[in-house]
Amino acid sequence: MSTSPAPVAGRSGPDDLAGVREHRRFVAALALAAVAWVALWMSNEWFWDAAVGWLGLDLADRAVGAVHFFLYDTVKIVLLLVGLMFVVGMLRASLDLDRARDWLEGRGLFVGLTLAIVLGVVTPFCSCSSIPLFIGFVAAGIPLSVTLTFLIASPLVSEIAAIMIGEMFGWHIAAAYVAAGAGIAFVAGWVLSRLRLEKWVDQVVYTTRVAALRADGHVPTLRERIDAALGESRDILRDVWIWVIVGVGIGAAIHGWVPEDFFLRWAGPDNPLAVLVATLAGVPLYVNGAGVVPIAEALWTKGMSLGTVMAFIMSSIALSVPQAIMLRRVMKPPLLALFFGVVTVGVLAIGLLFNLVA
Repeated sequence: MSTSPAPVAGRSGPDDLAGVREHRRFVAALALAAVAWVALWMSNEWFWDAAVGWLGLDLADRAVGAVHFFLYDTVKIVLLLVGLMFVVGMLRASLDLDRARDWLEGRGLFVGLTLAIVLGVVTPFCSCSSIPLFIGFVAAGIPLSVTLTFLIASPLVSEIAAIMIGEMFGWHIAAAYVAAGAGIAFVAGWVLSRLRLEKWVDQVVYTTRVAALRADGHVPTLRERIDAALGESRDILRDVWIWVIVGVGIGAAIHGWVPEDFFLRWAGPDNPLAVLVATLAGVPLYVNGAGVVPIAEALWTKGMSLGTVMAFIMSSIALSVPQAIMLRRVMKPPLLALFFGVVTVGVLAIGLLFNLVA
């Protein structure tokens, strides 16, 4: 009767070696996927610009510009959805987020809102691109008021817009813009924290693969984490892709439509409702900080007051029709209306304040 030799201390058995090789294969696959994602991200705009040239089209043409914007922005947001949701899913599957959530709650609301604003400021996302991270934070159990604060601060306090405002309007105005945007996000987060909002979040955000993976204290393997993160990214993309197409399509249809004469007529210095008009008019434009600041400077040089200009900038980059359409997939109408209403009131208040002190 033969017996298997006992494992020698300090040596790895066949199963251990196979596990190490599998781990290395997964790490190599992750590295290759990351390189591919970065390559696609960096070549996205170049490819569509080049395609316009290959086809002999003029990007200045309104229809060509709209199609170019639609294709570029759709690919950008899909890449963000897949990439960011995978990264957030891996983090949620790898880290003990219960402890992180407990730590955050133990530090109080002030710290949570401040951290959300800081993260929002350093992430260069537009109003639609910040939605994937918002979904991940909500699914991870981060307090909804904190995640909504991030969703406000990320597009509203734009680093690019701040730099361009500094160059065009003065650095003291840029500093006031950053402070005002952070103030809106903080106050909005505090107001929203007073309300019970979880019932107005769609359950699709909470019922994710990663959440089920870590149930009952299970510590997942690398393969389980990768499979869950990929599956979750795929599930969310399947749920929201149509909203991305519709939202970006609407934004592309009106991209570049900036009737300056209309703004100057209805939002000029003689109109007491100028700030309100500028705030509401900025919502459908769907432009980022780099696109709206030159428009705002042109309006300012033609006589529009500074507060009205700032309200126009903030509403253009923090609120948009495509954003509302995409958020509708994860927010129920009462929360969506409350979110837009709180931000709109904040932008109006900042615009009026700038007009008083400027």
